Amino acid sequence: MILVSLRSPNFLTLDNFEDILLNISILAIVALAQTMVIITRGIDLSVGSMIGLVAMMVSFVLLEHPEMSPWLAVLLGMLIGCALGCFNGFIITVGGVPPIIATLGTLSVYRGAVFLYSQGTWVNAFEMPQSFKLLAKGTPFGLPNLVIFAVVIAAIIYYFLNYTRPGRDIYAVGSNPAAAQVAGIRVQRTIFMVYVISGLLCGLAGVLWASRFEAAQTNTALGFELQTVAAAVVGGVNIFGGSGTVSGVLLGALLLGIINNALTLVRISPFWQLAAQGSLILLAVIVDSMILRRLQQTLSGRKTA
Repeated sequence: MILVSLRSPNFLTLDNFEDILLNISILAIVALAQTMVIITRGIDLSVGSMIGLVAMMVSFVLLEHPEMSPWLAVLLGMLIGCALGCFNGFIITVGGVPPIIATLGTLSVYRGAVFLYSQGTWVNAFEMPQSFKLLAKGTPFGLPNLVIFAVVIAAIIYYFLNYTRPGRDIYAVGSNPAAAQVAGIRVQRTIFMVYVISGLLCGLAGVLWASRFEAAQTNTALGFELQTVAAAVVGGVNIFGGSGTVSGVLLGALLLGIINNALTLVRISPFWQLAAQGSLILLAVIVDSMILRRLQQTLSGRKTA
């Protein structure tokens, strides 16, 4: 950080920190959704495509109905996202397709749907209602709405995971699915639920994305799934399932935001930003593997004794 601040005096300014918070707000929302999926030993690779499809569909609706309330646009986006998440959950729980294969497939399906729906066109800032653009950029309480959205979602998910039975079931399913089944937890229903929640939050993120960047393009949120996985695993979520915290994910998203911001300020190529994210994922997975192996060795040693 010191080296970056020497290269770019703007790095440690309040304005730059606010810019970092704005940039990671949508990431934090979707990373929290990804976290719940990973805790159940799954992964959702379609989050970027869901965001892109929702952003495009809602933007076209606003193009036809500019008088629509921004909050109605949020509701519409979340309903579309919920439907997409239901489809993911259905393929995985009813179809029995492994999560990584199922969501890799829907990643392409949903991205293709963006092109089909838009016919290759896009919606720009001049075509969006001013009230909608203020949805993410307004500052009624001194903080950008986008940051407030992220804080509220984080608080809701924290309460859900720690103080509700369905939330605790998510951890139980990820820790030991067989034991969870014996304990009376409906494993498949829990897995279906996390993909629905993922779709729901991606729907919200899609609307906020369109409002934040004042555009809906065919490449919206392309590759965003890598960032959400990185934020989750860097934030301490076990890639093998069973553990993860909201606070850790928020810190992981903040770390990614700081790294990307620093690399941008010192004019390092965006390709190196992707390399940094990939390296962080690899490092986190290696650490998780080492910890898991050490625990297994400790447990086997106790049984032998």
